[in-house]
Amino acid sequence: MKGLIVCRTGMGSSLMLKIKAQKIIDKHGWDIELEHDVLSGLNTYRDIDFVLTMKDLTPEIEASGFRAIGITDLMNSEEMDAALSQLVSEKNNPR
Repeated sequence: MKGLIVCRTGMGSSLMLKIKAQKIIDKHGWDIELEHDVLSGLNTYRDIDFVLTMKDLTPEIEASGFRAIGITDLMNSEEMDAALSQLVSEKNNPR
């Protein structure tokens, strides 16, 4: 699976989200590759399964046709772990 992490500027928030997400991915041993970028670069990506971002950006990302995972608290690893666990579960058990 491939994920993209974005924030408005592509700097601080997306990099922090990427570091936290990578720790969770490594802990679970999931096969997920992550990249991070600025929100305006989103449409240059074609082969991603999901976009991880801050909750306030999810409507904009979903309007662009991507699966968005919105995080409300950048410092809450449990929230991100739960969201990624749900994503992996859905990918492994399609309906």
